[in-house]
Amino acid sequence: MTATDATTKDSKVSLPTLTAMVVGSMIGSGVFLLPRRFGVETGVVGAIIAWTIAGSGMLMLAFVFQRLANRKPDLDAGIYAYAKAGFGDYVGFNSAFGFWASACAGNTSYWVVIMTTTSALFPALGAGDTVVAVLASSVGVWLFCYLILRGVKEAAVINRIATVAKVVPIFVFIVIAAIAFEAEVFTDNLWGGDGSYSWNSVFEQAKGTMLITVFVFLGIEGASVYSRFARKREDVGRATVIGFLSVLSVFALVTLLSYGVLPQQELAAVDQPSMASVLESVVGHWGSIFIRVGVVLSVLGAYLAWTLMAAEILYIPAKADDMPRFLGRTNSNGAPVAALVLAGILIQLLLVLLLFTAEALDFMLDLTAALSLIPYLLAAAYAVKLTMTRETYENGGAWRSDAVVSGIATFYTLFLIYAAGLDKLLLSCILYAAGAALYVIARRERGLRVFTRAEAVLFGVIVVGAVAGIVSLVTGAITI
Repeated sequence: MTATDATTKDSKVSLPTLTAMVVGSMIGSGVFLLPRRFGVETGVVGAIIAWTIAGSGMLMLAFVFQRLANRKPDLDAGIYAYAKAGFGDYVGFNSAFGFWASACAGNTSYWVVIMTTTSALFPALGAGDTVVAVLASSVGVWLFCYLILRGVKEAAVINRIATVAKVVPIFVFIVIAAIAFEAEVFTDNLWGGDGSYSWNSVFEQAKGTMLITVFVFLGIEGASVYSRFARKREDVGRATVIGFLSVLSVFALVTLLSYGVLPQQELAAVDQPSMASVLESVVGHWGSIFIRVGVVLSVLGAYLAWTLMAAEILYIPAKADDMPRFLGRTNSNGAPVAALVLAGILIQLLLVLLLFTAEALDFMLDLTAALSLIPYLLAAAYAVKLTMTRETYENGGAWRSDAVVSGIATFYTLFLIYAAGLDKLLLSCILYAAGAALYVIARRERGLRVFTRAEAVLFGVIVVGAVAGIVSLVTGAITI
């Protein structure tokens, strides 16, 4: 064995460590917001249905990314590479642009979470949608951008602080909520809404929670990245399943235990982060402070990571000539200048938009999730295409099981688009239509035809959707 082989072997991790890495990539700020988001929409039965649907669908999606990573290891440029390989350049571009816009919307939601969390100390910040909150958030956006341009990278110490800040409060909340759990309160919360026992009514309630379940699982595609760290190949699948089920259990416990602490009407009315409000109702004011400190530290750590990721989503395609060349430029510190600034501009525009929204945090969470759906759908559809054409299955293999997995994942993402509603789809079209300018620039730089006939039709559909979205906003048919 060579020294290199020994080093490589030593760098591999065991199943427990690999599982912990998968868990860490999926638990973020969304878990702190679950009690209120579910309380607004549904009761216990609807929540169980929602987590059953989300758990089944997201697990299939996780398997899709894992199997694509194994079958197409050369497509390592990010989630957009699957859409490009399967459906052409313009579709691949839209996947990259949509995922980038989702990351920027997610980063905007982080600032809303920070502002609404600290509003207990500074009431002028309100729900993150006041002028003061938007100005403070704007300073934070450009300060982080400046630090990254100066060469600040995500450090291990920041990761550790952020991990402890989110894991410890969640664990404490679950233990205390379990001790304070009242069966009578839980039973009264079984049926949400008007108390109807109709399964159709309960399903509609559950459908209303679908976007928040997508938001809390954002980053699930990153779990497949950790496959290269596995000591044993079979550990990859095990870590994915164990890690995913662990995260799903945490999300479900936080949601369901809250129904045993407060009546649904009170859950629906508490301030965000609602985990802080629920804990405060049990242990007093210190519980709220404890959770809020954890939320701020966790979100600031996550914001740095997602800011770097948002820039990478533009930078990597630019290096592959799928985005304009200027987005691939770096400064002397190796930071992608234009990509960072463009991400900052979109976040800034979304922050200004918050001044005109009724529910700033809910709107931004839903927009983040909705924008991620098209890239997820295209990746799942590409996996379906591979099983239909038998590409990479020439020597046999588990193509039947892969066909089932990718088929369920595709159906699930289509259901999510339906659950998100026409308004979110039209709002997404506005961003996709505007983003086409980058595609046109990139194609002309390479001296290539901008659209094929099919791509021109797709672009036309997106423009029609964008126009419909703008008209609906102006006329009030769509409210934000």
